[in-house]
Amino acid sequence: MLPINKAHLKLLTLFICLFIVSCQNKKAEHQTVDSNAKPKLIVQITIDQLRGDLPLRFMDKMSENGFKYFYTNGVVYNNAHHAHSNTETIVGHASLATGAYPSTHGMIANVWLNRETGVLSYNIEDPRFSLLSADADVNQKTEIDPTQKKARSSGRSPANIKVSTFSDELKLASNGKAKVFGVSVKDRGAVSFAGHTGKAFWFSKKSGEFVTSNYYYKSYPEWVKSWNAEKHQLFYADTNWELSNSIDSYLFGENDNQEWEVDLAGFGRTFPHKFGKGDGKYYNTLLTISPAGDEITSKFAQSVITNEKLGQDDITDFLSVSFSSTDYVGHMFGPSSLEMEDNLLRLDKTLAQFIQFIDENVGLENTLIVLSADHGSPEAPGYLNSLGMEASTVDFSQLDKDPAIERLKQRFGIGQELISEFFPPYLYLNHDVINERKLDLSEVQKAVAEEVAKFKIVEHAVTSADLNAGSIPTTNVLQKVINNHDPRRAGDIYLVFKPHSFVNNFDGLHVASYHGSVWNYDTYVPVIFAGHTIKNKTIHRRIETVDIAPTLSALMGIKPPSGTDGFLLPEVLEK
Repeated sequence: MLPINKAHLKLLTLFICLFIVSCQNKKAEHQTVDSNAKPKLIVQITIDQLRGDLPLRFMDKMSENGFKYFYTNGVVYNNAHHAHSNTETIVGHASLATGAYPSTHGMIANVWLNRETGVLSYNIEDPRFSLLSADADVNQKTEIDPTQKKARSSGRSPANIKVSTFSDELKLASNGKAKVFGVSVKDRGAVSFAGHTGKAFWFSKKSGEFVTSNYYYKSYPEWVKSWNAEKHQLFYADTNWELSNSIDSYLFGENDNQEWEVDLAGFGRTFPHKFGKGDGKYYNTLLTISPAGDEITSKFAQSVITNEKLGQDDITDFLSVSFSSTDYVGHMFGPSSLEMEDNLLRLDKTLAQFIQFIDENVGLENTLIVLSADHGSPEAPGYLNSLGMEASTVDFSQLDKDPAIERLKQRFGIGQELISEFFPPYLYLNHDVINERKLDLSEVQKAVAEEVAKFKIVEHAVTSADLNAGSIPTTNVLQKVINNHDPRRAGDIYLVFKPHSFVNNFDGLHVASYHGSVWNYDTYVPVIFAGHTIKNKTIHRRIETVDIAPTLSALMGIKPPSGTDGFLLPEVLEK
């Protein structure tokens, strides 16, 4: 090695300084954005079952660039709520995507009974459009029919969403040139945001691949084939979900084995949770009830950005990423569990890495990011009981045999079942027998509702006849039921259970915690706009999640989605 004298050292130092200044100038130039310029990319992040307080509960343990990025750089609405009553996955996703209430967009529940066919319909089910991957056909079986009585189609499309989404309007305004993608573990999480004009990909629990239907493509793009061929899901084979930190640093470190938690397929109620072999029957399912599901989703979303060249020209593109693991972890272990705490810490790292990827490939100054959730989360009844609060679970599977209903059968001269199905939150009456007896449907609905409303756990029993007639009072709770009502898809009676009374049925499984109510713990979600030209501020005014889509439309200078019920958020639009 040649000796370095002082002259050489000075020259080298000068060169390094000039190089650093040059890089800083380039970065400053890169970050200079016209406040009137439109973003090159809009990323809408939805975290399934993220109640509004949960990130804040564990914020002291989080990094600077994950959740904290949003709270320290964004417009934070800390009193945001869904304004509908049935706080389920598709209902919330569709409301976020369309800016409309379920009464307008039509997605009133994850499933509803089709009166014309007598068959239970899954929200985005469409037998006209089959999956492109034949080995993924039974991907959603356990998410379609909790009773497992009816064979369902695995075809998927957005056809049941009655109105346009924000992403549709972006596509229309750009003469089809805007690129629009939706990505999620859940098919309904991807399809809802991709809208009628975009492309959707979701995770097959059977094949371990990201799949789509022939509504979107005739065949997979080559990059998707390559990505799936890499078998990203097998990275976790024969490994465990381990705690990220020392157990004594966790708020719930002493609560690793709570009796109400669920041991699904040997995953266990305590750390470490074993994924098992990559070809195990439940291996891919176990990935989704752990942080691994979100990590895989983030990797695929990054691949979408790279391969589809999102945010690389002057036409604004749109990417929705719906992270689903928080929902599954919440159901299996509850929001106040060691598993949920570690899941959110791991999700924080996933978000930080995803945000860094966006910054490196598109630039945060060129990207507007919206963070929210499709619904909140109730505490597990067992957890509430352990702290002295009254809470209970509801089983209405045998309601037709209840003495009160038996008396109604005698009154109406009905010798067979009167209540045919209970798919929360709707009771479905036996229309065949009602028509056979030439009974007045609204009268029977009213009689059943009056009896069910006497049950200790029931707050309201609202008939479809009264909702159709607009003859119920518009209290805070009942207005949410009105906002959820679609006459063609609703059941005969909408049941609102009292606070902390839960229907414990998740795909036919008894779980630790189940959302879906009208109460604030299920409606309360984060709403945060960050990136692009957004300046940090916290807003305490109550807003609704349907305000997001029209605000994005106003920011882009395009027309709002066709069924918009929300209002503009001025803080996001301020220059």
